[in-house]
Amino acid sequence: MTKVIQKQKQIENLIIGKKNISVFLIGLLTIVIGFILMAQPPVDGFLSRTLAPVLLVIAYLIIFPISIMIKEKNNQTGG
Repeated sequence: MTKVIQKQKQIENLIIGKKNISVFLIGLLTIVIGFILMAQPPVDGFLSRTLAPVLLVIAYLIIFPISIMIKEKNNQTGG
């Protein structure tokens, strides 16, 4: 019984929460879409030359760092 309580406390003390994971998955989806668009012909078209790199830069430089830095608010009082 005490092992279950200890595991629950360890899970509560994790830095990564549900918001972090959901934003990370959005970034991962953006990267997948970016690479799919980059593979579309023609090579010098709008999708593969302009839109795909923009999506990849947004995912790598904006969405992933945001997913790391988000902190969830704890509604519990210390006691």
